[in-house]
This record gives sequence, structure tokens and C-alpha cells, in this order.
Amino acid sequence: MELELSQMLILFACVFLGGLVDSIAGGGGLITLPAYYAVGIPAHMALGTNKFANSIGTLTALLRFLKEGQINIKVAMVAALGALVGSPLGAQLAMALDEKYLNYILLLAVPVIAVLVLRKKDFGRERQEEMPLLRSVLLAAMVGFGTGMYDGFFGPGAGTFMTLLFNSVLGLGIIKACGTTKVVNLASNVGALITYGMNGNVLVGIGIKCTIFAILGSWVGSGLALKNGAKIVRPIMIVAMLLLLLKIASDMFLG
Repeated sequence: MELELSQMLILFACVFLGGLVDSIAGGGGLITLPAYYAVGIPAHMALGTNKFANSIGTLTALLRFLKEGQINIKVAMVAALGALVGSPLGAQLAMALDEKYLNYILLLAVPVIAVLVLRKKDFGRERQEEMPLLRSVLLAAMVGFGTGMYDGFFGPGAGTFMTLLFNSVLGLGIIKACGTTKVVNLASNVGALITYGMNGNVLVGIGIKCTIFAILGSWVGSGLALKNGAKIVRPIMIVAMLLLLLKIASDMFLG
């Protein structure tokens, strides 16, 4: 599939911005996927090509967080296993239930979460007391399972919710929560990419070009997060949640 130069430039800009947002607060797919659709790429091809570029972008951010010691490996591994169990169950649930019910819940829940994030004075702060090992493992598994199930059922915003849960439930500082989320994101992206690739739903030529801008966006975004902490994560999370609300409203009232 060939795209015109103007279409590629639009795609590059959106992939860069999506990588930047995703590496800070999650939700980058809410920017990149509509861009792939807008330039005329069919849905399954768009999803597969997006996973191709996003996997490398996520790996870039992950390595930068890892270099700065901002990943809790234990939590990440347990949560990733939980997500691998929850994601296919969510997909099965999606085939059995109408997505509109989750849309109604999110339409009410997301604004409440956004207000709590805005009002929380100690947002992003790391919990000082160390959590018992068994409790932290169980909570990490529950967070991974729950967000994995949500990702399999619906998808958009899963990284944002996971980061918030790592911070509020497991007590990770917001930057370590962001970094830890990237490990789970990468496992999920690679798993999905293999499936799309085996079914021929990846436009490799376009994907390679977009990967360059995904890497750049992820590098810039992770750098901003590491440098500015909650000062940059909080507003970007609000943007991600607003984008999620727009998608839900669009699906419900225009789709």
C-alpha cells in the first residue's frame, strides 16, 4: 500500500505525538490509531502496523526508564503474567457482551478519576513503608489481570489506568509506575504483533518509517517524565483521559 507524502507527514506527526504521550502517561493509541484510519489504512492493517511501531517505541521508553532505575522488575513480571491471563478473558467477554455497557461505565468513571487526579495533593508520591512481599505480589497480579482484561475487552487507556493503579494501590512513585507499566505494555504489544503478523496484517514498509517517529516520540516523552515527574505526568494523564472520553462519546453517539 502506497501513501501520498502529505498522508505520511500526517502519520509521522501523529505517531511522534502518540509515542510522546504514551511514554509519559499511556493512551498514545488514542492519537495514532485514528491517524492510520484517517489516511485510509484498513482497520486490521492499522491495528497491526500500529503495534509494529508502538512495540519499538515502548521498548525505547522502557530502556530509558530501566537505565534510570525506574522500573520495579518484580511488580512488572507479576503484572505481565496477570495481564497475559486477563487479556484473552477480556477478549472472550467482548465477544459475549455489548461494548456499550462498558462505555456507559467509563463515561461516568473517567471524569471522576480525572477530578481525583487533579485534586490529589500527593499525586505520584511513593509510599514510604515497604509492602509485605505476598501482598505486593497479589496486588500486582490483580492489577495486571484487571487491566489486561480491560485491554482485551476494550483497549484504549489501559496503560493510563495501570500507571494510576501501580501508584495508588502498590505505592510506586509515579515515574516508577510509568516505567513498570512499559514492561507490561511491551509484553502485550509483542503478543498482539505476532498475531497480526502471522495473519498478514502489518504494513511493514509504512511500519518501519513510523517506527522512527515512535522511537523519537518515546525518547522525548520518557525524558520529559524522568526530568519533570508528576508535574508533566499529571497534565498528560488528564489529556489521555479526555481523549478516551472523546473516543467513548464518538463511539456511542456518532458510531
